[in-house]
Amino acid sequence: MNEVLRQEKKFLISVEQMYQCSQYLQETMIQDPHNGAEGYTVRSLYFDTLENRDFMEKEDGVELRRKIRLRCYQPADDFAMLEMKQKQGAMQKKRSLRMKRDDARRLAQCDYKVLLCYDEEFARECYALMNMYCYLPRAVVEYRRKAFIARENKIRVTFDHQIKATESNMDIFSSQLVQNPVLNPYLTVFEVKYNGFLLSYIKDLLQICDRSELSVSKYCLGRSVSTHYNF
Repeated sequence: MNEVLRQEKKFLISVEQMYQCSQYLQETMIQDPHNGAEGYTVRSLYFDTLENRDFMEKEDGVELRRKIRLRCYQPADDFAMLEMKQKQGAMQKKRSLRMKRDDARRLAQCDYKVLLCYDEEFARECYALMNMYCYLPRAVVEYRRKAFIARENKIRVTFDHQIKATESNMDIFSSQLVQNPVLNPYLTVFEVKYNGFLLSYIKDLLQICDRSELSVSKYCLGRSVSTHYNF
């Protein structure tokens, strides 16, 4: 089980700004080894309660909240990462557990007892929460991510674009997943994740973007139409 505690800043910028910032970062940071010309694919299955509590708490800006997701990177992957993100004031805590492909598929089919096959305490916590609050698979969100890393201060900068989603097929390993765009294709979610303080050249980058900080949730983008309709 991996655990990360950090601060996150999110901005909505144009694709043109993304390319400009990427050019700047190539000279100051290390590219994620998985980066291609347009980054790499991230695909996440998000779970939520019967009452869509996690969605509503995010929309309402509740101070302490969580979201649970199952993440892979390619349909052919032999594993997926079960992740829980918890908002705690200015900090975000993320814990993750690597699951076998077959176990991840069982989890996506609401067979939560598969978590009891793992020795980690985090697995047992997820089992208890997902049963207690009746978590269900809600949406699959996929996007292209370009990432840069700084060794100092554990800084990670990401650009997420081509964001699309589906609420009709929860198989994150499907090679024929039909999804629809949920964000203007000319926009990008720009995130800065760090511990402690930001280095000066990262602060300069935020000024280049010239955008006010926003609360952008890819899960909420994937759920916004149907969930607002239901409520």
